[in-house]
Amino acid sequence: MNQVETFATPAMWAGFVGFVLVVLALDLYVLGGRRAHRVSAREALCWVLAWVALATLFGALLWGFLDATLDRATANRKALEFYTGYLIELSLSVDNMFVFSLIFGYFAVPLELQRRVLLYGVLGAIVMRVSMILAGVWLLAQFSWMFYLFGALLVVTGARMLAHADRQPDIARNPLVRLLRSSMRITPDYHGESFFVRIGGLRHATPMFVVLLMIEASDAVFAVDSIPAIFAVTTDPFLVFTSNIFAIMGLRAMYFLLADMRERFRYLKHGLAAVLIVIGGKMLAAPWFHVPVQWSLGAVGLILLASVGASAILPGRTAANAARSKADASRTGDPP
Repeated sequence: MNQVETFATPAMWAGFVGFVLVVLALDLYVLGGRRAHRVSAREALCWVLAWVALATLFGALLWGFLDATLDRATANRKALEFYTGYLIELSLSVDNMFVFSLIFGYFAVPLELQRRVLLYGVLGAIVMRVSMILAGVWLLAQFSWMFYLFGALLVVTGARMLAHADRQPDIARNPLVRLLRSSMRITPDYHGESFFVRIGGLRHATPMFVVLLMIEASDAVFAVDSIPAIFAVTTDPFLVFTSNIFAIMGLRAMYFLLADMRERFRYLKHGLAAVLIVIGGKMLAAPWFHVPVQWSLGAVGLILLASVGASAILPGRTAANAARSKADASRTGDPP
């Protein structure tokens, strides 16, 4: 198992953090992030392609820097670790994106308000991911057995995800939703982009505030899975951080592009569960068998392609059940 170390200098850390802050500032003050509007499929596609291109370019620049300052073997290994980590984080974020869709649907969030909520969600996610990455790095540095605990956590999480892959979370029974509704005054309607309003001299939260907390809580839960998963690929905190941030920054655009296609990717969650199990198994088997990074990248890619292909080819349970219900209704003469 690799020791917790990094090639990154303080200047590299500062430069990447500065890059993220500049992009967020551009989004907020130049590209319309402060203006409520509906995000078109074309706009979302452009942003998805832009973030994928930026991540690809970052990996290439990383390879060039390491090739020039260290050696070719290190450059190849670190660049491959970054791309593998980015693919893992991005794929796991897709399931998070579908949960966002359920939250927005349950609270009937207007389309023109969703972009702003997700932007605040990204800001909160960055803070949480940084905290979890630092905690994970510290734990691995202090207790080597934590590596295997992370592996066991991924296997258990993947198995539970696989067992409940066909179920949708019940937002109405979510403990956070029930707590907020019982402890806060919440307006029945939205008030633009406001999180709080005063009515009759009393301060009320709007549904927008509840949605934001739900988005943040959802990302915190998914981070518990995604952070240990990337430690199976690399323990370099700079690579863990940068791959996570690129995946998070592209998640918002991907949501507007794919959120309505949950049924079309009905077997993707099965694939993501398999990815977690495979990665966790790799971590647990580390003392006896070393899995090269390129094998991990290939396995993750093949599993995701297989799950997407199965979604496109095989009929889903929902469609099959609907067809049977319609057939039964036609035989009995009742409406479907």
